Amino acid sequence: MKKTKPTTKTDPAPDMKWQAGPYKRLAQFHFILPNPFLLLCRLMEVTPETLLLDFMSNLGCESANRQSREAARQHLMEYFIAHGYGQQYYTEEQIRQVFKEMDAVGLLFPRHDDDMIDAYVLWREKHQRSWFKKWFQKPRRPAG
Repeated sequence: MKKTKPTTKTDPAPDMKWQAGPYKRLAQFHFILPNPFLLLCRLMEVTPETLLLDFMSNLGCESANRQSREAARQHLMEYFIAHGYGQQYYTEEQIRQVFKEMDAVGLLFPRHDDDMIDAYVLWREKHQRSWFKKWFQKPRRPAG
């Protein structure tokens, strides 16, 4: 019997150079779940992982299951703004515009055209890079 070397998983190369450390795309988190949160998840029979993944998907305006998630997405945008996230760099109006632009990209997903999905994914990746640079370089942000 041949001995094989164990395969090691490597993180995918970052799309953008800042995707490292706390901003790595492939991330593992280890933290204590607040007990009331865990109790709520168990009562509702939704795993914490499912809830957190849904939260990220909805807040990120992803294209999957958009119609059934629109109300949740709107509430999460309000939640984000109410917590003041990003308001040291952007006005509330600018943050709303960020969400509108993210949402527009998700709306363009070719739902009934499998042949266009690969083209859409390539376009989306290029668009997201330029879109991010546009917003990251707004005048209110210090250089760096």
